[in-house]
Amino acid sequence: MDLAQIEELVTYLGITALVGLMCWIVYDVGVRAGAGKFGLWTMMVVLMAAPAVFVIKSIVVLFLGA
Repeated sequence: MDLAQIEELVTYLGITALVGLMCWIVYDVGVRAGAGKFGLWTMMVVLMAAPAVFVIKSIVVLFLGA
């Protein structure tokens, strides 16, 4: 493996870990605030939209081979 491949792998692992942490934080805030199921679901959908776009972009780039 060359340096570029290692950097790409570490970047994706780091971003995955940060998204997981963000998911846990949103869930914890919702539970502590006493949000119901709909409120917690709404928080997750709205706040997880940006990471979802990053994943979709990565998949599209992979399929286009750019």
